Amino acid sequence: MKETAPNTEQELVIQLSKSSPIAFQQLFDCYSQKIYRFSLSYLKSDTEAEEIVQEVFMKLWETRRNLKSNKSFKSYLFTIAFNVIRKKFNQRMKNERYKHDLFEWLGQEKPSLESRVDFETLLEKLDSLIEQLPEKRKEIFLKRKKEGKSIQHIADEMDISPKTVKNQITESMRFLKKSFNEDDISAMLFYFLFIS
Repeated sequence: MKETAPNTEQELVIQLSKSSPIAFQQLFDCYSQKIYRFSLSYLKSDTEAEEIVQEVFMKLWETRRNLKSNKSFKSYLFTIAFNVIRKKFNQRMKNERYKHDLFEWLGQEKPSLESRVDFETLLEKLDSLIEQLPEKRKEIFLKRKKEGKSIQHIADEMDISPKTVKNQITESMRFLKKSFNEDDISAMLFYFLFIS
């Protein structure tokens, strides 16, 4: 017997909880673009936003038997999306450990949207300033701050003295601190990033 397409979202959710592929497809058609735009607004990456959509709907299918038709399906779906996006951010942070303390601070303090914009501007400024460092100094600085390598490890790897490594890092810090002392917010975030 051919399955009849449900009419309302509540009916779709009920049918999905019974493993209906038609209901799943209709819900996908209804929400996939919304989830994509939601993800894109956070991640600023088409590819990652598409990955979020796929992961959200895979998760939906895996948990379909637990769906409650009397609860907001939209809220449920976007909660899944938000959690997947947060996981994606955590993966990004692992790739950029030297920014981790700043993100932790943001999560604890829950700053305003304006502060988040300031934060994004700060990160862009930080990247720009690091790019301005002389090549060798930049390499040493990133090995120490981003990759977390010891001074001795860097010295051995680059065939230079530990004192040279320390001097290069000190000069990098001096340059960045001078640049970040232009306003209080930048100075405070700089503290969280490199000093604390």
